[in-house]
Amino acid sequence: MNQPSARYTSLEQQVVFITGGGSGIGASLTRAFHYQGARVVFVDINDDASQALVDELQAKTGQAPLYYHCDIRDVASLQQIIAETGQTVGPIDTLVNNAANDDRHGWQEVDVAYWDERMAINLRPMFFAAQAAAKQMMVAGGGSIINFGSVSVQMALGGLPAYVTAKAAAHGLTRSLARELGVHNIRVNTLVPGSVMTERQLEKWIGPGDEAEIQARQCLKLRLEPEHIAPAVLFLASAESQAISGQELAVDGGWA
Repeated sequence: MNQPSARYTSLEQQVVFITGGGSGIGASLTRAFHYQGARVVFVDINDDASQALVDELQAKTGQAPLYYHCDIRDVASLQQIIAETGQTVGPIDTLVNNAANDDRHGWQEVDVAYWDERMAINLRPMFFAAQAAAKQMMVAGGGSIINFGSVSVQMALGGLPAYVTAKAAAHGLTRSLARELGVHNIRVNTLVPGSVMTERQLEKWIGPGDEAEIQARQCLKLRLEPEHIAPAVLFLASAESQAISGQELAVDGGWA
């Protein structure tokens, strides 16, 4: 897998906390930050994929990121792991709120319990992870929070209204926290990926015909891979983005 060629010295020894960092886009982020020399801590629920990633990076670099099993719907557990990271690894410099679930659902069948569960995965953990990490960043003198949005909002996609609603709200959270935390030198931005060809997407939602349609709508006729997302996230975590906050950065091949 190709790693970003840009080298950010400001990321060396940064403490980076990633939700959903064991597979898909999250794994590409874990790899990218690890190869930049950051101290990466990530949470996930997929133990097999996460341990394989840890073992891979240990074998290749002689060091490994730190993995915790965590269902991010359990806010108390998520915040406890963030607090433990600050105590054992160091104050968190960058938080990447990547984890999400885009299972399809019809608007007619959604009930209150399902709606609340979708928010509990796709929105609520962003706020409470930021709340916990920002306390460490304030003490350290600054930091970067990167919330993941979705091109589904800009495209007004159907078939997953609770997910699209949560992802639209993610940028509202970004804007609000950027205002609240800017005085503490904490930047908050939204990364908006396009239709990324992860293993999950290809297994569950995207067939060859769908890929052709997506590329026809993109300005750039390329297959968007997880490795295309990582460079933008590295930039938003680096000192080179020190004057950028409250913004949306789309990496979608010009789709939306």
